[in-house]
Amino acid sequence: MSTDILTQITSSIIDGKMDAVVELTRQAIEASLEPKSIIDQGLMPGITIVGDKFAAGEYFLPNLVIAGTAMQKAMALLEPELRARQQRRETVGKVVIGTVKGDIHEIGKSLVATMLSANGFEVFDLGVDVPTETFVTNVRETGADLLGLSALLTTTMTVQQEVIRALEADGIRTQVLVIVGGAPISQSWAERIGADGYAGDAIGAVKVAQQLLGNKRGG
Repeated sequence: MSTDILTQITSSIIDGKMDAVVELTRQAIEASLEPKSIIDQGLMPGITIVGDKFAAGEYFLPNLVIAGTAMQKAMALLEPELRARQQRRETVGKVVIGTVKGDIHEIGKSLVATMLSANGFEVFDLGVDVPTETFVTNVRETGADLLGLSALLTTTMTVQQEVIRALEADGIRTQVLVIVGGAPISQSWAERIGADGYAGDAIGAVKVAQQLLGNKRGG
């Protein structure tokens, strides 16, 4: 029965059945399944397949949003169970993310944050119109492995460079990997401003984050 529920959770995420994901997660908890098993064997396989389908052009942005939201809702049920068992979800790494100062675009950045969280990262989402010094402070205080800087306007993309320079001035640039993204952003821009990586979409951001962190840790 436990395997059946986990398989149904995976299928429901793939099929975009958000309510079913939540209900099945609740049933799995009531059936005394280990929270980590629900995550690792139910939720994560579904998220991975949705990501692969998006990358292959079989799924589109709405599919990604639904899957990410379903994961968030399921995790809201599972986090108290993990705490009750004095367990923690194993995190891949810490990410500070936000849209730079002067830019109030939320959706793209939030989707990246959701997909990073769904893939095991501990995410600190600072929101939009984030002052440069706030990025620096949060990187320092959280000990973040990665910093995601979103800019969707040509007038705000230069602020990404400003943040990188501020990290350098604060002496913590070498401690954090910087990924930039947004509509006007490109790989060449990322290289020009000294960022560590560029991502064109949410799935790309997850892959780049995993790759950069793996390289940093010698993996």
